[in-house]
Amino acid sequence: MADPAGKPVAMMRVGRDSAGFSQLLAAIAEAAPGPRVAVCVEGSRSYGTGLARALAAAGLLVPGCEQPARRRRRGKGRSGPVEAHLAALRLDAGRRPVPRAGGGREAVRILPVARQEITAACAGQSGRLRALLLAGDDTGRRAARSTLSGRALAALAGRELPGHASRGQAVRQAGTGRLALPLSQARDQLSGNRARLLAIVEDIAPGLASRYGAGPVSAAQAIVSFCRPGRCRSEAGFAAPGGTSPIPASSGQTVRHRLSRGGDRALNRAIHAIALARMRSCPRTRAHAARRTAGAKTAREIRRCPKRYTARELYRYLTPTMNPPASP
Repeated sequence: MADPAGKPVAMMRVGRDSAGFSQLLAAIAEAAPGPRVAVCVEGSRSYGTGLARALAAAGLLVPGCEQPARRRRRGKGRSGPVEAHLAALRLDAGRRPVPRAGGGREAVRILPVARQEITAACAGQSGRLRALLLAGDDTGRRAARSTLSGRALAALAGRELPGHASRGQAVRQAGTGRLALPLSQARDQLSGNRARLLAIVEDIAPGLASRYGAGPVSAAQAIVSFCRPGRCRSEAGFAAPGGTSPIPASSGQTVRHRLSRGGDRALNRAIHAIALARMRSCPRTRAHAARRTAGAKTAREIRRCPKRYTARELYRYLTPTMNPPASP
């Protein structure tokens, strides 16, 4: 704890649980009584989430705190008390950032990460299952070359072993069942994940998932990156972090632009998926691509404009539409 001039007043170490939070609140009330108290929490959206919520529930001002730059720590060492004092020196309660809301928006950040993990596991299991089937009999090879639908996976998991099967066939059949059943369950988890994402997206930004080319997954990522109205001051401020702002890349008499390779790559991936879906089936976007193709533009240059238009449309739709988050 420090006074308004940055001079340390008290220092203590508490546990990261309810008892530790209560101990800290009691120490703050004793050392700094009064309403004008601000508590700076580093990592308030990760490891410090529980502490930030407890402090906010107690009525204290909880501004966010970024990790100090390495050059500012040079010569001072690194420890908990040192970093806490640096955080107190950087505290500016008048310019506190608006914290990310919990509830539905917290869930919409967690579900896409879980979906990526399940998808990666499905891809690995599917490859191993096809490898086992290709090394088996004709029925297995036909199954490996076809679509592994839910019905096909159930048939593979419940397939009976013939009485004259060899030891290798028995082991291969056991491995096939071991991979087919979890793969079917993982696909059911993906379906449930998509349904939950759609419900949360409809609560936060009604109608966003039904926009042309935007599904629940892309809409959820747009909500996570957009965060709240006012975080990005303009549509250009939303397109730049999403990697869809045009950057001059001219050389000599060739005048062209390219897209930024930095920014939020997850948002860029969502915008890219929406733009590709529109280029496949949206009449206006297909007409635009045809005109650009006739103008001798490359495929990457053709995709640049639909991605930028998609970022603009998302910003203009989310700014007036996003609702306050529901309680957890």
